[in-house]
Amino acid sequence: MKYTPLAVDGVYLVEMEPFSDERGTFARAFDTSEFEQHGMRPEVAQCNVSTNHKAGTVRGLHLSLPGHPESKFIRCTRGAIVDVAVDVRPGSPTYLQHVAVELSADNRHALYLPPHLAHAYQSLTDDTEVLYMVSVSYAPGAEVGYRYDDPAFGLSWPLPVSAISDKDASWPAFSDEANAATFAARRPS
Repeated sequence: MKYTPLAVDGVYLVEMEPFSDERGTFARAFDTSEFEQHGMRPEVAQCNVSTNHKAGTVRGLHLSLPGHPESKFIRCTRGAIVDVAVDVRPGSPTYLQHVAVELSADNRHALYLPPHLAHAYQSLTDDTEVLYMVSVSYAPGAEVGYRYDDPAFGLSWPLPVSAISDKDASWPAFSDEANAATFAARRPS
């Protein structure tokens, strides 16, 4: 597998390196020891599948609170998405920077996100399916979020938003002070 560090500290684009023959292809899609060699968390406590009916659907921006270190490994298994990670970790060298990567069934790329980044994606095609592994089980009350269109992040979505949950549309605007207080109130992991 090929690991490319991206502009946000700890985020990697992970590409499979398929072996091909007359039968088709074979490639590793996840490797615990290679993750560890790159400083990534290889734990998988839960695997989630998300489907999106319409192109333009946005899910996020979500993040896990300190004390609940949820890393994510995301792959689009049908259709295409643009996956976004925003660094909201106070003191991080890439604080308030973001990356946006196209993940698709065709390119077979995956994105690794360390804990405590704000994460969202937008479906680029109808009928997308996204598979993501997380390092800890979902804990009600351990999730917060920010608006997908918050000007503090400077995100530019490729399509007009066609669908978004009421919860995601009503997350609060980003505030440096409130974000710092959220991280200070909980023991970082």
